[in-house]
Amino acid sequence: MMLSRAKPAVSGETLQMDKKKKKGKKIPKLEEYLVSRDYSGALTLLEFKRHVGENEEDVDLWIGYCAFHLGDYKRAMEEYEALTKNEDCHPDVWVNLACTYFFLGMYKEAEEAGMKAPKSRLQNRLLFHLAHKFSDEKRLMNYHQNLQDITEDQLSLASIHYMRSHYQEAIDIYKRILLDNREFMALNVYVALCYYKLDYYDVSQEVLAVYLQHYPDSTIALNLKACNHFRLYNGKAAEAELKNLMDIASPVFDFAKELIKHNLVVFRGGDGALQVLPPLIDVIPEARLNLVIYYLRQDDVQEAYNLIKDLEPTTPQEYILKGVVNAALGQEQGSREHLKIAQQYFQLVGGSASECDTIPGRQCMASCFFLLKQFEDVLIYLNSVKSYFYNDDLFNFNYAQAKAAVGNFKEAEEIECFYEFPFKIHLNTEQCSANK
Repeated sequence: MMLSRAKPAVSGETLQMDKKKKKGKKIPKLEEYLVSRDYSGALTLLEFKRHVGENEEDVDLWIGYCAFHLGDYKRAMEEYEALTKNEDCHPDVWVNLACTYFFLGMYKEAEEAGMKAPKSRLQNRLLFHLAHKFSDEKRLMNYHQNLQDITEDQLSLASIHYMRSHYQEAIDIYKRILLDNREFMALNVYVALCYYKLDYYDVSQEVLAVYLQHYPDSTIALNLKACNHFRLYNGKAAEAELKNLMDIASPVFDFAKELIKHNLVVFRGGDGALQVLPPLIDVIPEARLNLVIYYLRQDDVQEAYNLIKDLEPTTPQEYILKGVVNAALGQEQGSREHLKIAQQYFQLVGGSASECDTIPGRQCMASCFFLLKQFEDVLIYLNSVKSYFYNDDLFNFNYAQAKAAVGNFKEAEEIECFYEFPFKIHLNTEQCSANK
């Protein structure tokens, strides 16, 4: 017999008890959501309040705040832009809007909005970072002088050190802050990222584990763990770590879905590069470099050159890759000009204080001397790193050529019997992005 849905399926007494229970339930307050960092919950509550007409003070401001912390910078920008059109616009809206522009890569707009904001420590930090983006050293130092010995300012300074490849200086700041603020667990991720950049992948893993014990579902931390696995083991091990991240609820995964897509291309040796990387070139800095590497591996040197020729290198990886591309093009076209540019880039990296004792730095010096045909010097540098490349065919190929060039034909033949082929530069140019 079908029961009528017009009648209750439970007794009236039960319904009354249910109603009392519902009445007894406490609706979470905005402050509770914010304290627990549940920005999705906070945003849902705020949108409901706005929808039903509960025009509480600063609802629009809080919606922009929550959207920003969820990584939805476009939504935050729209909220703040709407607020700037009000006659009684709160002055802090301008610096908040400038921050959303900054995270969207709209640096010119960020500067214009930031200059409209009243002077504050946040405004100074924002303009400090913009000066770095514009490579304006004079303004950078001016804003640097305004930084104070407070946590936020020191974290901003550490960030600039990181972006300028001064990783040890950044580590020193983070560790100093951690000594006084053990509860600032996220700083362990920043320290781990610096160690990753210094090629200390084991140390990076150890530091990262401290954070993951407390926040095992962190998108940023799990992504960095995958990058460490890629360096320590292989792409399969790295992809397995990312699978743990992709299995997490979709809102968490969406926070860095472009980053995950990018890194999967790297972990899979370039599979899907042409589909994934081009749209990310202006989103993830490593995307351009990895696409260049993909073209080099496909022997499409001209396309690689077209993609990197206008890039002004600022990091060792960019200098190295630009050197590799110019060397490959110079060999392909017989161009002395490109070979000279390549030699200069290699010398800049290999001779720098920060890179001279690293494996890529020594490979750079070997490549520089190879192009200068100073093969005795080539062997000095290749000998210093050969234990890291004992089963690397391309390294052995170049090593054999250098041996042959100085007359050690027997040793050259033992290393690689095809030493008569043209020199091929092999450097550790694979990039693996980990979000700060």
